Amino acid sequence: MTSVVPARIKQQIRALWGQPGMGGRLRARIKAELFQEQLDLILHPSRGRLRWLGLFTVVGHPLFGWIWGRWLPQPYESPALRAVMGTLGLLLIWESINNDPSSKFSARIFTLVFWLQLPLFFSWMYLCNNGNTVWLASFCAMVLIYYHVTDWRAATVGTLSGALLAWTLFRWWGPAVTPLSDQQFAVNSVIIAFSWSSAVVLGLSSANLRREHLQHTLTTMGIMAHELRTPLATMSLIGDAVRNESRQLDAGGAHRLDQLVVRLQTLVRNMNQQIDTQIANARLLRLPTHKETVSAAALLRNVVKDYPYRNSRERESVVLVLRKDFSFESSYRLFAQVINNLLKNAFRSLAAASSAPKPGDLRLEVGVLNGCGRILVTDQGTGIATELQARIFEPFFSTDRGTGHGLGLAFCQQVVESAGGTIRVKSEPGRGATFIIELPPMD
Repeated sequence: MTSVVPARIKQQIRALWGQPGMGGRLRARIKAELFQEQLDLILHPSRGRLRWLGLFTVVGHPLFGWIWGRWLPQPYESPALRAVMGTLGLLLIWESINNDPSSKFSARIFTLVFWLQLPLFFSWMYLCNNGNTVWLASFCAMVLIYYHVTDWRAATVGTLSGALLAWTLFRWWGPAVTPLSDQQFAVNSVIIAFSWSSAVVLGLSSANLRREHLQHTLTTMGIMAHELRTPLATMSLIGDAVRNESRQLDAGGAHRLDQLVVRLQTLVRNMNQQIDTQIANARLLRLPTHKETVSAAALLRNVVKDYPYRNSRERESVVLVLRKDFSFESSYRLFAQVINNLLKNAFRSLAAASSAPKPGDLRLEVGVLNGCGRILVTDQGTGIATELQARIFEPFFSTDRGTGHGLGLAFCQQVVESAGGTIRVKSEPGRGATFIIELPPMD
């Protein structure tokens, strides 16, 4: 069989092989490969996919129970056990699970359902039927299916734990069966090992392919950003030229032209800000490693000054309180994007509130408490529902279904944690929200 292990991983392993300290460095590299991307317990989550998987479970188990029980009878086929396994599929069709496939609750139920009906059930039936041809083939098919519905890391842990528990239960309560001959045991072991290793390799390849697709997407975004910045820079230069020409006009005409130039340059700055936001959010899984000393007070002053406010009311609603400055180690550009994301969310919340923003409705504070640097962003907007507060930092989860992409706060958390800090939220519906960033100050 031709190997489909990514060439990049092969090259990295070869580069480490034979070098001093190879064992520890190889383990570190493998650990990086295992955990550098998010664990997706439901591959390609969608309502339709969950429904079809649930329907397949509800129909499939009774169908095969009839096939192996009546049409092509196999020992120890259990209609009751098949009914229980089939009923598990109803959980995937259940509205509370199906309505939001990306939620942690849905992922946990999905993982439990497939762990019970695949590795645990199939391992039990394989052992009860003494590894005969039908259940050997069924077990191998189960392994391949399992690696196609969940992350290969979760499938590996699930297969091992399910098989171990099934073997333990079989030792206690399983039927008495004639042990396999040494030759048949060896044949079954080779076939299962081949099936399992193929599933693992395919899972690795699939994960690597998804990662490469993400990298290509980021590259495309970079190209688009470059192409957009070129006409934006031209627009800014045209604004400067118009302002120079306006000096030759009378005072009234010059003032009107100057206002148009200010609006044009504000628009350019706003568009550049949006480009930076989208690129920074898209880099969620691969943040730059460059770090520098950042002054919290200077950072917030600059962000507040340069933020592309939509109108004067937005600008006047912001109050910056500097209680005590502190410095921390991070990327200035990325952390500025964190504050920008929080400001953008706060303005959106204020806009959703019934009254127009007033001075002090958006408050930024810099200080030190118990030796820990703190940045607080507080708004008097609509607030965040209690049940949503635990999820707002999840990638692709957004409380704004219309315009939110669900990456802004996940990006903020990633940047803050890369600086050794934490970010959390305190909020009550209708009473605004406070995002609290705590960072280790530099000595």
